[in-house]
Amino acid sequence: MKSALFVDFDNVYSGLRKLDQTIADRFARQPLEWMNWIIAELELPDHTPEGARRRVLVRRCYLNPQAYQRFRPSFNLAGFEIIDCPALTSEGKTSTDIHMVLDIIDLLQHETHYDEFIVFSADADFTPVLRKLRRWDRRTTVLAIGFPSAAYRASADLLIDQDEFVRNALGFKDEDEPSITESVAAPPKPASDASTLSAAARVLVEEAVRESAVAVPMAKVAAHILDTLEGMDASTWAGHGSFRGLIESWDAESVRFTTAGGGVIYDPRRHTAPTATPVTSAKPHDRDTDGVIEAIRKEVARSSTVVPCSRLAKHLTEQFSTIAADWNGKGSFRKYVEGLDLAPLCFDWTSAGGVIYDPTRPEARTRNGNGTTDWGNDRDIFVVATQIHEVSDAPLLRPNDYRALFSIIEQDTRAYPFDLKETGKRVRDGLRERGHGGSRLDVNWVLRGLLMRGHVFGEGQDDAETLAMKTADNLRSLCLREQMILDKTTEAAIARWLGTSRDARRTGQ
Repeated sequence: MKSALFVDFDNVYSGLRKLDQTIADRFARQPLEWMNWIIAELELPDHTPEGARRRVLVRRCYLNPQAYQRFRPSFNLAGFEIIDCPALTSEGKTSTDIHMVLDIIDLLQHETHYDEFIVFSADADFTPVLRKLRRWDRRTTVLAIGFPSAAYRASADLLIDQDEFVRNALGFKDEDEPSITESVAAPPKPASDASTLSAAARVLVEEAVRESAVAVPMAKVAAHILDTLEGMDASTWAGHGSFRGLIESWDAESVRFTTAGGGVIYDPRRHTAPTATPVTSAKPHDRDTDGVIEAIRKEVARSSTVVPCSRLAKHLTEQFSTIAADWNGKGSFRKYVEGLDLAPLCFDWTSAGGVIYDPTRPEARTRNGNGTTDWGNDRDIFVVATQIHEVSDAPLLRPNDYRALFSIIEQDTRAYPFDLKETGKRVRDGLRERGHGGSRLDVNWVLRGLLMRGHVFGEGQDDAETLAMKTADNLRSLCLREQMILDKTTEAAIARWLGTSRDARRTGQ
């Protein structure tokens, strides 16, 4: 797949700098590292031909030399063509966006026929360009630091998760992710890096095969891996699409598998592999399709919220190991389930890993799974909160969860210096210890919002009330940007939702 990359350096660097100066400098000084990640590890956008691989033929960085000349050598060494975009006004406005638009349109009509256009910028002005590229049947991938508009997000075929970019492309990994040697010596711990997960899974498989006198059922091994390795997703299997793809990637002499006998893994030097029995059907696994469909419908029906595809894939892996080995020949969980007749059930792949839900039950479409019954005396603002969540992507936490979140941030910043990664981990853990909802992504959303609005931790304004007020202001800005009307009812709901007592008094609550 022929790709062209356009980097609005000023936009990305300034966005990362608001989060952490070290992260911003890593982006600016080591572009070759994150370029290798884009080429080797970044997933391909939707509707890409099967088996395609990304080739970034054009690399352009649009940079203000008056402010960022010191980073020029790094991008030269990474093979970038650098387009100087100096400030044209006293406010520092450059011509980066118009240069990028003209270059994108020029390459759109180039005889090379570029298949994918990768844009690094959170500037919503590029929305019309993304839509034009879509009309011309080109794939678009976007990295937007901060809070990109809903229209901008929807116009891209693939939105690079900024947390994933910081963690995997820039190398700011959590210290609790295990190394390969640690995985061999001790039970695997939480991990998220694909290569680390693959290595840890291989250790578990080889151990299971080595300790068994007979071939080991694939379902048993797969379930053990999913239960042991936090971060292993049954819908992606560390980027290999299926459990079978994961095993094949190792090229290990001591591990083989076969779908005969219900699907087993064995050591050809020690075990006797089951003999495949002839079948009359050209597609032997199709006989289980009805069972898979029924299992999916039951899983969605008994859940009062959206069902994460990772959980669904794990459930199917445990029940239908033969199908789950390579997803009935489709190669990936997504391609397999999208080919099933599951109407009226719908998939939403915009969130990490994707979710499945029943559109006839609107209460099941909340991202965080907090139904109205969990909101107690605040259930009357749930509808407004849901609308704001869908518009701004703000975490749909309950009011008491938000109050606890701000309180824990206040306590943490009194005890420790602020660090986006470490503070986020401690706050997430604090929410869990107190029995409150809230994931690491939810905590990061709040912390990023505060930083993007110019809040500086450690300057005496980290009390829960101030943090809640600033988060509410960020929420209002995002809603207004999406042209959502903020009437008195909505303002009052925001005040109660985030627990801003001063806002509540101002709105008469």
